Amino acid sequence: MTVWNTFRWPWVLVAGAVIVVLVLLLLARYASRPRDGKAVAESVRDEGSAPVWNLDHDLGTEYVSDQWRRWKRLNRTAAALLACLALVAFTLVARPSRIDSESSEASTRDIILCLDVSGSTLPYDREVIATYLDLVSHFQGERIGLSIFNSTSRTVFPLTDDYDLVKEQLTYANDILKDVVNQDSIDKMSDKQYQQVSDWLEGTQNRKNVTSLIGDGLISCAAMLPEFSADDDASSGSSNSTNRDASIVLATDNVLSGTPTYTLSKALDLTSKSSIVVDGLFSGPVESDGDDTTTDMKRQIESHGGIFLTQGGGSSVDALVRTIEEQRDKDSERKTQSNLVDAPQFWVPAAVVLFLGFTVVAERLRR
Repeated sequence: MTVWNTFRWPWVLVAGAVIVVLVLLLLARYASRPRDGKAVAESVRDEGSAPVWNLDHDLGTEYVSDQWRRWKRLNRTAAALLACLALVAFTLVARPSRIDSESSEASTRDIILCLDVSGSTLPYDREVIATYLDLVSHFQGERIGLSIFNSTSRTVFPLTDDYDLVKEQLTYANDILKDVVNQDSIDKMSDKQYQQVSDWLEGTQNRKNVTSLIGDGLISCAAMLPEFSADDDASSGSSNSTNRDASIVLATDNVLSGTPTYTLSKALDLTSKSSIVVDGLFSGPVESDGDDTTTDMKRQIESHGGIFLTQGGGSSVDALVRTIEEQRDKDSERKTQSNLVDAPQFWVPAAVVLFLGFTVVAERLRR
């Protein structure tokens, strides 16, 4: 919704109007002064001298009188057009503006998809990717990035609003993971398909005998956001200088094997201090919804202001992802701020029309 409201520099318009009025009054006063030539002619005639011919005698004919009246009309019209043009010019200088209350938050959000690609979660990752492949077609200004992790992390594509690149990468990941459902489906893969999946996962298993380091993976995902700071002493939100909402969708089953550099709790503390919201999506079998690792993840995510969802109640991964996005959209709407934007609207075409009219009248006066 947009509303016409004000001028940014209203004093310019007031000053301009005063100047135009003063100039018009001076011109009107000058035009109303008696002509000295006529007074001299009358005094000479009264003294009985020879006749003196002046402009009044020349205007005595009907034709010349018509031309003279026409010239005065054109002259006044030109002056009126010029005065109006000056007023419009001062109006534009005063910068007419409107209050634009349309939400700008929807186009100022950064989203990182942070996917655990250990063997137990990989089948669910494809559903997350497929859902965002559909959602991205409705994005307008959001930036999105994708990072995958196991014992180490790999950036699939960085934070970007190049949706052609995003669709290309998500489509490729969706295609190669479509047969990663269970061990039987993996065994039935061709060598080419298996190699494609292996290549896509390259760089996520650089530490031996260690898998699914969730805290380390989350920190790697957060590092893709300009808001993030790993400084423990950083005050909350101090590094958020981009005026963009930042969120991470963390898809994992929270089952780790090994000792991470960052625990999930520590990673969430750091993202929270950087004003980054982390939403959790449980990527595991429905039977594990009530496990201690799942409830612990839920507690930590929600205590840091995020949304945590599981497949309990028959919800699919697709439905969970869409729930998270819908909630974030509502949060953005609540943060809507009104913006004061320039709105010249009809003033520019009015100035053009007045200038053309003045040009035409001035050309007639020259003839």
